[in-house]
This record gives sequence, structure tokens and C-alpha cells, in this order.
Amino acid sequence: MNISTHVNTVTIEGNIKSINDYQEIKNVMEEVVKSNNSVIINIKDSISIISSVIGYLNKLVLKDKIDLHINVGNEGLMELFDDLNLSSLFNVKKV
Repeated sequence: MNISTHVNTVTIEGNIKSINDYQEIKNVMEEVVKSNNSVIINIKDSISIISSVIGYLNKLVLKDKIDLHINVGNEGLMELFDDLNLSSLFNVKKV
């Protein structure tokens, strides 16, 4: 997994599959939300997302009141967000 940022946009390439990926995403997001109330996450090609990342994103939205928008490139990941009823909470859309 590779992760990059530009202002309030976080781009993730590759599969999100390990606890190390979670830690890297969390560290990057903590830096981005220090100066941004609204964050866009582009998940280009991951086919899944681990529960710890979902939990962390949930905390950002519900507790920290971050306006989160997630753009996904994989149809299976879009379906996962739909199945978990998280599409509206995370403002998920397929790009």
C-alpha cells in the first residue's frame, strides 16, 4: 500500500490489508485533520478495507466531526461500504 497527501486529500493505492496499513493511514489522517475539517480520501484500487480503518474513520466522523468524503475505484469496495450501511456516513462514491 502507498499513501500520499495533498492539502486535504489523501490518496491510497494498493490493498488495505494489514495492521501496518491501518497505522500508516491513522498517522497520515491525524496530520491532515490537524488543519482540515473536511477530508477527501481516494482509495484507488483496494478491494477491501480492514475493520480497524473503518472504526477509525467512524471516530473521525462521529466524534471529531470531520466532513469525510471517500472516492473508491473498486466496485467490490463500494458494495462493501453499501452492505455495511456506511456509504452515506462516509459520503462514498464510485469514481
